[in-house]
This record gives sequence, C-alpha cells and structure tokens, in this order.
Amino acid sequence: MNRKPVIAIDGYSSTGKSSISKIIAERLGIVHMDTGALYRGITYFALQHCFSNDEIDTALLFSSLKDVVLEFKDLDGQLVLFLNGKDISKEIRQPEVSEWVSFIAKQPEVRAFLLHTQRSIAENGGVIMDGRDIGTTVLPNADYKFFLTASIEERTKRRYQELLSMGENTTETEVRDNLIKRDKIDSEREISPLKQAEDAILIDNSHINKEETIDLILSYIKK
Repeated sequence: MNRKPVIAIDGYSSTGKSSISKIIAERLGIVHMDTGALYRGITYFALQHCFSNDEIDTALLFSSLKDVVLEFKDLDGQLVLFLNGKDISKEIRQPEVSEWVSFIAKQPEVRAFLLHTQRSIAENGGVIMDGRDIGTTVLPNADYKFFLTASIEERTKRRYQELLSMGENTTETEVRDNLIKRDKIDSEREISPLKQAEDAILIDNSHINKEETIDLILSYIKK
C-alpha cells in the first residue's frame, strides 16, 4: 500500500495558507492540520486566563499548559478546533488573538508543547500542514514543501475583507500595521523563525487567485 504524502506549506499571514491547504487536502484525500489554529488556541487561552494589566503573564501561561487540551474534531467534514471541550473556531479569529499570536508563538515553551502534537499527526503520512516553520522545523523531511508569499497590499486587502465578513470593526490601516508587526516578530524570533526552507518551492500569489494557487501547487505533486 502506497503511503500518502506529507506536505508542508509555510508562508506569511493572509496568503491563504489554511484555506488553500484545506482544499488540497480534500482533493488528495488527506488530512489538513492548521497549525496556526493551534497557536491561536493557546493565545486565546492565555487571553482568557493569563491576561492582566494589558499583558500576558507568560510564567502563568507556561505553568498552565498542563491544563490545556487542544484537539481537532470532524464536524460535517470540517476539522474544528476545540479547547478543553469547547469549539473555539470563531474566537481564535478575533483581532485581539491576531494581535497577540506572534508573541505567543515565539515562546519556546509553547512551541515545544505543540511540536509533539504536530509531528505525531504526520507520522503515518497523508497530511498537509500549514504554518510558519513546518518545512524548516516541524516536518523537515516532508515529501513536498511550499512557501507562500504575496505583497503587503494584497495581504492587507484579503485580511480586511475577511474581518469585515466576520462583522469586525477595523480599518485597512490597522490591518496593514498588524500584518507588518506580525511579519517582523515571526521573521526575527530566535526559535524557528518564519523563513523559506532551502528545498521549498516559492509561490507568490499576489497576482493569482486561490484556485490558480491550488492548481500550481498540485502541479508539483505526483499523483
């Protein structure tokens, strides 16, 4: 029996990594793991339980990780993230979570906590994982690696429209500033920074749509 491929997709915020990975998973009959959602789940937990005086108490968060249970459940064909038994798929997309997720993701204790979970899912193949350090750190031996990028103008427009559709009250300037801040934190953190793996295929989707991006990625994958 042929082992199904392990695919790593990294890249900047609002390049469509998660939605694109989800569709590719459906077409290839493999599992999609949104690792960004895991970090957002930890961030949401921190904001709920470890936030005071306008900052996250990291020491309290690290000591509380033993109480965190993150799991994906299949609801009507969609993998939905649950935190300690509660569906938090909408909560993790709130602007406050976006504001803090890069700070949480750069903490070595958090990354170590989630690393085992991610690798164990990929052991038997048949998974596509997206994030910022999948091809470089989490799954360095993935069968296929891709790195998505797009202009800051295009990413701002996409993220702004996404937030509007969720009923969030924001401006394009706020969204742009948040993306630039996250890019800087993600790229400059000491532990597993955002960067393209040497053997990853670079895809700039500034001027191509989601379907064209998907077709381009699939053209590299042997059926």
